[in-house]
This record gives sequence, structure tokens and C-alpha cells, in this order.
Amino acid sequence: MVRRVPKDRRPAILALANQKGGVAKTTSVASLGAAFAEQGRRVLLIDLDPQACLTFSLGIDPDTVETSIHEVLTEGASIAEAVLHCDEGLDLVPSTIDLAGAEAMLMPRPGREYVLRTALEGQPDDEASPAAYDIVLIDCGPSLGVLTLNALTAADGVIVPMPAEMLSHRGVGQLLDTVADVQKILNRDLRVLGILPTLYDGRSRHAREVLADVGERYDVPVLDPPIPKTIRFAEAPAVGRSILSTARTSKGALAYREVAAKILAQL
Repeated sequence: MVRRVPKDRRPAILALANQKGGVAKTTSVASLGAAFAEQGRRVLLIDLDPQACLTFSLGIDPDTVETSIHEVLTEGASIAEAVLHCDEGLDLVPSTIDLAGAEAMLMPRPGREYVLRTALEGQPDDEASPAAYDIVLIDCGPSLGVLTLNALTAADGVIVPMPAEMLSHRGVGQLLDTVADVQKILNRDLRVLGILPTLYDGRSRHAREVLADVGERYDVPVLDPPIPKTIRFAEAPAVGRSILSTARTSKGALAYREVAAKILAQL
């Protein structure tokens, strides 16, 4: 049975972005998505990284995917055609290595930064339409190219995962400059919801100093609590689930639940 949804309904769209790799973007998308689903929200995740780490971490082999975000962006496929159902109540628009060629294909197109936004507007005519979701989370790749600009143009808010270490500061400043340009030219409604400290070791004086400094340095909110460093995060993708399922009572799972609750309060 097709489930109709109100025509004026629109999900909250959040992009997790940082052009630096290894900052726990994918872990944060999967974990926050699972936390939102636990709160009864219908959640759609979009893997916008050609490395397809989110796709793999949710138990899907990218090599078996028939319709991915690449086809949505370059061939006009609908979001509904690409959606796959995953564990933990999450839906996913997967990625494949084909997405690596999408930037070159999009570059000559007029309005290339608006392709994802247009796809997410879609038509609210069935349960797989973007309008049927409460929250859409976009996992951006480690770059500030056309794909990330598409995510920021489509999003209502951006979250910046950042390890609590001084060298990570450099990339955050560049990303926030890009966000400011997007706000001026492409998406005036885009909000910076905050920096999300990840890989945090509270025993380290350096990590504590970075955490104390980052909000003042960039004049943006810092989401709390920081996400602790734990081997549990590395174990979860091996079984295609998030840490909220594989280690429900771990400090990492509890931290993501708390952060998710605070994000929901802002939406």
C-alpha cells in the first residue's frame, strides 16, 4: 500500500562535512542516524563519498548496488529509486566508486550546485519520497568540491566533525569560509549547528585545551558531549551496524544519543 504524505512536508536536512579525512564523519552519520531512529524519527542517510564507507558500514556491498547517488546526480534517477532499507530502522541512498566521476560530469551543467537539492525536493507521493522522512543526513566526502557544495546547498544545517587535536583546526577554518560563501550565494538558510568533537581522549591535556579553544576560535557552537575515542567504533562496521546497536551502553553510544537529543531540540 502506498503511504501518502502531506505535500508541504519537508525533512530536516543535515550535512556532516569536513574536507579532512579520518575525522569520524561516517561514524557520526551512522551513529546519529541510529540515535534519531531510536527517538522515533524516520531517517534517510545519503552517502555522498565515492569511497562508499557509509554504504559498507551499514552492511551493503557497494559492488552490488544497482542505483546509487551517482545515478541520482548524473542520470536523473529519483531518490526513491535508490533507497535501500538497512538495519536499525535506517534507509540509505548508497554510493559506489562511480561517484568519483560525478564532479567532472556536473561541472558543465548550469546550476550544478542545486542538483541534490532538486532531487530531495522530489514528489511527496509515496513512502520512499524524501518528503516521507523526518531527517536526512548527508555524509560528505573529504573535499570541498562540487559534491560537498551540493550537500551544503541542499542542507538546512551543517555539522563539522573534528578530532580534538590542534592540526584539525586548519581544515575547519577553510570549511567555515566555504560555508559562509554558500550562505551568501547558494543557500541563505544554511546554519552551522556546531562543531562535533570526535576521537576525544579526556585524559589528554592537549585534547582538553583544543576542546576549550575551538568554539571561541571560530565563534560557532561546540556540540556536547565530545565523542570519546574507543575501539568500539572500529568494530561496528564489521557487522554492518552502528555502535548504538553493537555496544549499546558504551560511552561512545551514550555520547551520540545525547548529542542527537540536543540536535533534535534545535530542529
